[in-house]
Amino acid sequence: MIKKVIPILLCLSSFLSFSQDLTQQIIPDRTNSPEQIQKPYVILISADGFRWDFANKYQAKNLQKFSNDGVSASFMQSSYPSLTFPNHYSIVTGMYPSHHGLVDNSFYDPQRNEGYGMGNKKAVADGSWYGGTPLWVLAEQQKMLSASFYWVASESNIQGVLPTYYYNYNEKIDIDTRIKTVKDWLQLPEDKRPHIITFYFPEVDHEAHTFGPDSKEVEEAVHFVDNSIAKLVATVDSLHLPVNFVFVSDHGMTKVDNEHTMPLPKSIDPTKFTIPRGDALLHIYAKDKNDIKPTYKALKEEAKDFDVYLAKRIPKRWHYRTKDDKFNRIGDILLVPHLPKVFGITGKPTTPGKHGFDPAIEDMHATFLAWGPAFKQGQKIDSFENVNVYPMITEILGLKYEHEIDGKLKVLAPILKK
Repeated sequence: MIKKVIPILLCLSSFLSFSQDLTQQIIPDRTNSPEQIQKPYVILISADGFRWDFANKYQAKNLQKFSNDGVSASFMQSSYPSLTFPNHYSIVTGMYPSHHGLVDNSFYDPQRNEGYGMGNKKAVADGSWYGGTPLWVLAEQQKMLSASFYWVASESNIQGVLPTYYYNYNEKIDIDTRIKTVKDWLQLPEDKRPHIITFYFPEVDHEAHTFGPDSKEVEEAVHFVDNSIAKLVATVDSLHLPVNFVFVSDHGMTKVDNEHTMPLPKSIDPTKFTIPRGDALLHIYAKDKNDIKPTYKALKEEAKDFDVYLAKRIPKRWHYRTKDDKFNRIGDILLVPHLPKVFGITGKPTTPGKHGFDPAIEDMHATFLAWGPAFKQGQKIDSFENVNVYPMITEILGLKYEHEIDGKLKVLAPILKK
């Protein structure tokens, strides 16, 4: 009997966990202050991996129209490394990865003696991993309600704060349901209505990884995002509220040589180092600091299709040196492959589409568009770093911050009407 009960309990547990992931989470007993009720609204949308040129390359007609109606940048520069978790969190904190703590999608923290990985649900939900003050935390601290239909760290308790309305990440919820949820949020009574909403699309990144950035599958994913945003905008516009839209991506995408990946260099003794998974960047953490110098010298001699850096000597423009590393999470030695080469250290096949490289490389460039009552119309602007989105949104919403960030309001202030 016991043998029969255990599988049933396991199935029930899995079902309840899955059901919870599909259920909206609501923090009770919160309201907008009278001052915040008068503020406008911002919907911050990210399409993961939506390279700077994809809207034109694949004729995303709705996004092209919205960009003509508002503001578009030639491209938005990602922070290093040009990966999903570091950059999504840079966008909502205004800080470089070395300053907010998410230095990679997967990394090791020697002081905690723990690893963080985007697939580790426990770590992702643990707010103690995250530095900075995300937009939704800043808003809630100032009595302005927030909502998230996915964003990196939005399901994490950061500084004791979660968005008032949020979902645990799950790709099973269809787009029409997600759009209806946003409409429902904006139809709540004024004191319960969120003024900052984040919204995330994974489709372009998924297809670009699997099939490469020049594939038919990516074109279809771009059109899906384009049509979905048109539906979202039409739905929101029907409510006649002062809603501003900001459309961004975290990074671009490039084609790599996935048939001839590089193994872990022979100079590295894996018993002496901790090495998280990676392909466009490898962090090498020494268990004994005395092993750093001789291994670095050996790697410099061995290196052919990759660069070898000590963390303290990595290019200054990446803001990724030891002196930038607020949480001491960047590897002692860093290995950076030369495109189109990538590392393959997991023993699993590598996909043809990759990112994570130098943000200055054209294929790593991201997208920025914005439209709505706060923005000037028909503005084409030069490129800028993604850390500057944060102070722009706080300005639109009238939120104050006193902590130090890397972004500057002066960069994007000229695109605002006031």
